[in-house]
Amino acid sequence: MATLGMSAADKEAIEAFKRDVVDPSMTSLVILDFWAEWCGPCKALSPTLEKIAVDYADRGVILAKINVDEQKLIAAQFRVQSIPTVYAMFQGQLVADLTPARTEGQLTKMLDQILKQLPITSEADAAAQDLAPMIAMGEEALDAGDIERALSVFGQLADMAPDNSDILSGLARTLVQAGQYDEAEAALAALPPEKEKDAGIARARAAIALARDAQPVDDMAALRAKLDADPDDHATRYELAGGLMASGDRDGAAEALLDLIARDRDWNEGAARTRLLKLFEVVGLEDGWVRDQRRKLSAVLFT
Repeated sequence: MATLGMSAADKEAIEAFKRDVVDPSMTSLVILDFWAEWCGPCKALSPTLEKIAVDYADRGVILAKINVDEQKLIAAQFRVQSIPTVYAMFQGQLVADLTPARTEGQLTKMLDQILKQLPITSEADAAAQDLAPMIAMGEEALDAGDIERALSVFGQLADMAPDNSDILSGLARTLVQAGQYDEAEAALAALPPEKEKDAGIARARAAIALARDAQPVDDMAALRAKLDADPDDHATRYELAGGLMASGDRDGAAEALLDLIARDRDWNEGAARTRLLKLFEVVGLEDGWVRDQRRKLSAVLFT
């Protein structure tokens, strides 16, 4: 907006608009609400816009209200001819006319479509990016079997971000490795229902279930001797797989379960396959080891 020849008041209005609207729009989506005190429809729409601004704040959306009577120059610059007029601005440019949308549902639908197309980094995204290296540090410690260090990392992270699914998943899985099954379940107990669908939480719950199911075995040599004497003793092979899982030998556990499936896939209502799939979920469905084991399982099932 050019300021040459403008009054001091107009220049101040333009500077304020730049500071309060244009500059924030460089990284956020700004909803511009042109309104006036005498406008009934404006007052009816205002609570909806304010609610949406609160609901979408963590996705990088902010609300700027422009009183057309007090900021006539700004309204004129945007060629506002009737109110309410509602625009969306990003990086100093209008990206959408939200005026036709008058209900919360209509507005949220339009905002969702807009946000999918814009490179907006919300506060929640930025916070997640800051936590990612520390979460990776905890996962590395857990993978290396350094349970004490993993507990320390995930415990501190849980204090910082108590609703973060990846952090709670890591903490619960670490507690499982420490043999603290009740504590692992307690770490997930306060999760809101929508978080239960997150892959990390499902992985943690599978780890707890698998750990409770797979009990340590004191004498593995005796189990192996029983199998040597009777290779079709499926209960013993299943117990051996559980003991191997409890000791952290996932290769041996997978081999035992695949052998059992190959011998009798329907034994005990498919218990071996169910346990193997739980193991896959605990390790991580995108893990290379799981992909290799899935190929082996497919070969057993389809040959």
